[in-house]
Amino acid sequence: MSKAAIDIHNLPYADGDFFAFEQLLSAKEQDRLAEVREFLAREVRPIAVDCWNRAEFPMELIPKLAEIDLVSPVRRQGYSNLFAGILHAEVTRADTSIATFMGVHDGLFTGSIEALASQEQQDAWLPEIYSLKKIGAFGLTEPLGGSDVAGGTRTTARRDGGNWILNGAKRWIGNATFSDWVVIYARDVEDNQVKGFLVDTKTEGYRASKIENKISLRTVQNADITLDNVVVPEFFKLANANSFRDTNKVLKVTRLAVAWQAVGQQLAAFDVARRYAVERSQFGRPIASFQLIQHQLVQILGNAVSSMGMMVRLSQLEDAGEAKDEQSALAKAFTTARMRESVALGRSILGGNGIVTDFEMAKVFADAEAIYSYEGTHEINTLVTGRAITGISAIV
Repeated sequence: MSKAAIDIHNLPYADGDFFAFEQLLSAKEQDRLAEVREFLAREVRPIAVDCWNRAEFPMELIPKLAEIDLVSPVRRQGYSNLFAGILHAEVTRADTSIATFMGVHDGLFTGSIEALASQEQQDAWLPEIYSLKKIGAFGLTEPLGGSDVAGGTRTTARRDGGNWILNGAKRWIGNATFSDWVVIYARDVEDNQVKGFLVDTKTEGYRASKIENKISLRTVQNADITLDNVVVPEFFKLANANSFRDTNKVLKVTRLAVAWQAVGQQLAAFDVARRYAVERSQFGRPIASFQLIQHQLVQILGNAVSSMGMMVRLSQLEDAGEAKDEQSALAKAFTTARMRESVALGRSILGGNGIVTDFEMAKVFADAEAIYSYEGTHEINTLVTGRAITGISAIV
């Protein structure tokens, strides 16, 4: 076949799955992944840049997300953790903001209910959560507390008869400007333990204000939350959320999900950079024909494939019930570091066009910074891993 006859957009490795990891999924899971990909290509990617530019969330997308039914693929739908991870990477590949919306509602919020609520509480709340009739948020990070929130939670909970009274503030809470419910983690003043509470956002004393001027995840509606004597009935205290150790059960799983986002972000960078390289001509030929451009594309692909290989194995361990906190920490630290390099290479390939969102790469580049920081910074996850391999904690 001559070079002129080659369809450069349909080569065997155009999808970035260079080692065919998706073949590890069952036939049912592969079919479901194809269905979701078609949905993302039709409903999400075409609107992603415009929503990002306007810093507005597409509320009209929520019923469509409900219809495609992405919430709780493992616990409720019986899929593997490997499928759930690849699925989350694919949503990220289409748009990191929508993936983060789902990560907050499904992973953090729904995960808190599934892991820490009593059966009676789950029966009462989960049907509307699964159907997206009730949108959730997750309130842990505080204005003065991020990595140290485990031992430094300033938001307080005080028992008052059959109620709890919450006071304090939370920051960077995704979905919180429009969510119906939010799980708030607060320190019980009586025993100094962090406990979880489901708060109706219409409750008196609860206020959420949008954080403006972000350069990353602009579509996500992050908020500052203030809690001024918010009254929470006893039934809405999560029955099994009685210490930060309990909270960490949720974070271990969501940290794994964020590492999968780093995979999806690299695949997005590969998609955009590869297409641009084969379509953009300089000096009379596609820039993909230049050795340095091919080197950069291969580096992006290598980063993505190595990250994906790590995540495939970690998801298998999670399916077997053998995954450890430090393994999730290493995965989050490693994949996000590779992601940062990958999106920078992608931006470089696009040259000046890489700094305007018209060509998508600027959004991919900027959104990577949020993934790099949330669910535990690179530094904290590195130190968690370091503690595991030395037996010595370097965290104060």
